[in-house]
Amino acid sequence: MKLYMHPGACSLSPHIVCRELGLEIETIMVDRANHRTSDGDDYLAINGTGYVPALMLDDGAVLTEGPAIVQFLAESVPGGRKLLPESGSLARSRMQSRLNFITAELHKPMAMLFSAAYAPSHEAIRALVSNRLDWLNGRIGEPYLDGTGFSVADAYLFVCLNWSPWIGIDLDRWPKLSAFFSHVAERPAVREALRAEGLHEQPGSIFFAPAADQTHRAAAVRP
Repeated sequence: MKLYMHPGACSLSPHIVCRELGLEIETIMVDRANHRTSDGDDYLAINGTGYVPALMLDDGAVLTEGPAIVQFLAESVPGGRKLLPESGSLARSRMQSRLNFITAELHKPMAMLFSAAYAPSHEAIRALVSNRLDWLNGRIGEPYLDGTGFSVADAYLFVCLNWSPWIGIDLDRWPKLSAFFSHVAERPAVREALRAEGLHEQPGSIFFAPAADQTHRAAAVRP
């Protein structure tokens, strides 16, 4: 399988899941400026939206959208149950609810805060994100979202929270979310994924960014 990705972007979520599951996967970098891949392909021919992530299976089939990809990955190996409840169960529906909340209420508006096109609305968008983080901070379990084991939703939330300092969000305002982020960052598979993408802990903080771009990461986030 091939995972099309960009360092620190939402594609880091399925990358983490692959490492947690011990899946062998080839990561292919996508140049966001010209939509060329690191192996020389036209990424728009693979995913017409130009967004990462995309997962190409061994037979050439392509799956897009992070929440769908992480569920597929967890379903593909016997050990996937540790990251994703059984299909058809109430626990699985609750997991899908968490994934939907993260993608709609956090990922999308947070990504908009990186875009100059939305600058006139940034104050309102930031207020919306803060409101959603208020809600989540009051309901998150310990040490993970549902209060039990690490899941595909935890990987996704970790990636979104990692964007906080670059969009004017001070995670210290939400101590439970800050503690969650620090706890997830210590998982060996998470550290492996971060290192593989060239993401390094920022001096004096808990966040991660490419060493060559310590102050600005707009290109690393899905628009």
